[in-house]
Amino acid sequence: MIKDALRRLNFNHGLVFASKVGDFVENSIGNRIQNKGYEAPVLSGAPEEMVWYKVPLPEGRSGDGSEYYTYISKGKRQDLCIILSGGGVAWNEYTAARPVTGGKVASWQPNFYWNNLRPFTQIMNINIGITDTKNEANPFSDWNFLVVTYATGDFHVGNSEFPYTSEEGEEEVLYFNGHNNFREAMKVAKRLFPDPERLLIAGNSAGAFAVPALAGEIAEDYYPDCRDITLFSDSALLLYDRWKKTAKDIWRADKSIWEGIKSDNITVDWYEKLYESYGSRFKYLYASSTRDYLLSAYYNDIVNKEYMTDKDVQQAFFEQLKVMTGQLLDITKDFHFYIFDWPMVPAVIGKGGTAHTALKELSFAVKKSEDRTMADWLFDQVSGRPSDIGLSLLE
Repeated sequence: MIKDALRRLNFNHGLVFASKVGDFVENSIGNRIQNKGYEAPVLSGAPEEMVWYKVPLPEGRSGDGSEYYTYISKGKRQDLCIILSGGGVAWNEYTAARPVTGGKVASWQPNFYWNNLRPFTQIMNINIGITDTKNEANPFSDWNFLVVTYATGDFHVGNSEFPYTSEEGEEEVLYFNGHNNFREAMKVAKRLFPDPERLLIAGNSAGAFAVPALAGEIAEDYYPDCRDITLFSDSALLLYDRWKKTAKDIWRADKSIWEGIKSDNITVDWYEKLYESYGSRFKYLYASSTRDYLLSAYYNDIVNKEYMTDKDVQQAFFEQLKVMTGQLLDITKDFHFYIFDWPMVPAVIGKGGTAHTALKELSFAVKKSEDRTMADWLFDQVSGRPSDIGLSLLE
């Protein structure tokens, strides 16, 4: 018993230390961005080419009620990439009360969504992966970009104010304002990039779920004349049998968004509804790692009320991914895939599994699956050269 008590004491001390280190690292990076001249300048007037700008949106609001803004970069060509950013999800009072902090991530405490756009979040949105405009290995570097930032926990579709009690016992409100934020950001895109020749609507993690939910609105309300539109969801698999209730009653999404949800796979349902309305108007793409360490942890919390990942839950994710690829192909045989199995670094995460997303990661133009980077594969897709990468990993 004494040995067990000592193990628990050492474990708890380790968690406290990791939490402090995580918070310190996040705050240090945020302070450096803010105080050392690395923060993107606020757009005033016409943007210069190949410069990232922050665009404040007074009508927008982050999850904790703080300011909301988007990022833009004017490229050298007429093509436009709209990025729907990731940043977790909240589906009930428990998850709403546990937003992300650096300390929680480092100590593997339950943390489900970003609730504001503090300076640290800049490194998640610009100059990384597909948004790295200075990387010659990134074939999208000279495109126009709109990054729809995300800090509302609602897959970019919410329209509600959700009361909850914080972990400290305080009465708080989570502003599920994602859909309004998206629309305000799209006004910026339409003003600055009114007539793209090609349009790529891409999302990672939470933003990947949003792609099929919002693609029709983008095509109809903002770019009805663009006939070359590619959709790309990178990592959007989280089975939950209450998605429809969540979207309808908690996020209070528009009826056109929640009424098409009919199963525990919200992504498949939204793509199915989208294809019924638009058919081959879009090119359809999906990517995932085989045993996503983060989405498997979220799934484990849903089914077992435990925020953690291990080999068993990662295997469950793998089996779900095999089913999901078949479901997407049932929608249209023209769905194309990039599957990868890049491991997480055990020294960093310590939980095994594979990486979570690549679209806005250093790996986007560096790591390969079947000898192709995601960057090169994705550029082939938008250029009319469809292919599938890594499906053999699901055998």
